[in-house]
Amino acid sequence: MTKSKEHIRKPEWLKVKLNTNKTYNDLKKLMREKKLNTVCEEAKCPNIHECWSERRTATFMILGDTCTRACRFCAVKTGLPNELDWGEPERVAESTEIMELKHVVVTAVARDDLNDGGAAVFAETVRAIRRRMPGTTIEVLPSDMKGDYESLHTLMDSQPDIFNHNIETVRRLTKRVRAKATYDRSLELLARVKEIAPHVPTKSSLMVGLGETKEEILQAMDDLLKHNVDIMTIGQYLQPTRKHLNVERYYHPDEFEELKKVALDKGFKHCEAGPMVRSSYHADEQVSETAIQRRIKYLKGYESQGDKLEYVKF
Repeated sequence: MTKSKEHIRKPEWLKVKLNTNKTYNDLKKLMREKKLNTVCEEAKCPNIHECWSERRTATFMILGDTCTRACRFCAVKTGLPNELDWGEPERVAESTEIMELKHVVVTAVARDDLNDGGAAVFAETVRAIRRRMPGTTIEVLPSDMKGDYESLHTLMDSQPDIFNHNIETVRRLTKRVRAKATYDRSLELLARVKEIAPHVPTKSSLMVGLGETKEEILQAMDDLLKHNVDIMTIGQYLQPTRKHLNVERYYHPDEFEELKKVALDKGFKHCEAGPMVRSSYHADEQVSETAIQRRIKYLKGYESQGDKLEYVKF
């Protein structure tokens, strides 16, 4: 546990080993050719090399690269967004097919300038991926869409495998950390998903190191469970630039292990917790059994073993 004044040095456990193999380089090149954005790059995710190189997963960021909000933890640029690109869903799907991705997370910049918050483009992206790659499992990570639940229905009609929406921080710090979003609206959004599609796992993420207390973290867990959230991820906040919020303290890996145990004991079906964990970390492992069996049925590298479908070699 390290108390922070201003800019404190990162501890040893936050050093990342890069693995820029052919899979990583091919995917990066493809993103540029297709004029696609990934939150992996835009948000400077520390796990980009593991996900792209080893796990064959990626997080596409649709609706452009410019966010209408200016959250004080996020590195994605803010400003006035461009016109909608209705060719984007098909390009995301095509890239998924070319790279034979087994799991895709579709997220987006916040588009408060759109009446539906971009829900229609989200839905079309999910459908486009399904048409080309029916075995690829799909997670959606939208903004709160300003609490417009008709837009939420539009998105959920596309039948994603996981619905993810992050509360990001504890209740007390929300106003300082997040722009325009509210703690209760995020919880309500997650609860509404369960009403619309009870079978779809819901998921949320918490950053630590922003000045929260342990009691507040535990309360956030309880709040998520009360709103029927199945999966939780907990990671260390890392300051992307000096213009963003300072890190107040770095949590030791042992503390993350403790938080993971507490979350599972409280009733979450799955929890990932660690210094480098982000909301999409190991997301391919968090889908339902039905979705996993669909992946096994369609993706190359899987074959039937008697009455049971098992992974052979991806």
